[in-house]
Amino acid sequence: MRVLVLLAAVLFSLSAPAAHAEDRIGVVDLQRALNEVEEGAAAKKALKTEFDNKQKTLDNKQNELKKLKDELDAQSTMMTPEKKAERVADLQKKLLEVQQLYMSLQQDLSKREGEATAAIFQKMGVILGQMGAEQGFSAIVEKTAVPFFKPSLDVTNELIRRYNDSYGKKKKP
Repeated sequence: MRVLVLLAAVLFSLSAPAAHAEDRIGVVDLQRALNEVEEGAAAKKALKTEFDNKQKTLDNKQNELKKLKDELDAQSTMMTPEKKAERVADLQKKLLEVQQLYMSLQQDLSKREGEATAAIFQKMGVILGQMGAEQGFSAIVEKTAVPFFKPSLDVTNELIRRYNDSYGKKKKP
């Protein structure tokens, strides 16, 4: 009986690696893919343009604020305490408005970036599912979650190619 148990244990240990040999894990760099697919690059460019425009608005407001502060500093010795307090309060109010504008612009840009990337990542998920099924992967994981992998397991280039074929400007009719 012990021989059968020992034989079964040996056979099981020999068959276990064979079962695991069928498991295949792919690796993908989603951030690189996002930056390199046509839709991602276009979204990034549009967001950068929007950011630059909003930054100009913010810079103008900050310059106005600095100008008001400089005027206050230059004229404060000639002002009555009441007038000076009024101007300081006005300056603080404008500073608060600029800070609120900055926060609003940051939140808006973050929201728009999230919306743009979420749609792209959703499409990438579908493509990765298709690739996994076609190529026999048990899983495809994000590159940042894996400390080491064979370069042959990286499917990022294939993802980018398929994404651009399906959703890029150069999509074939």
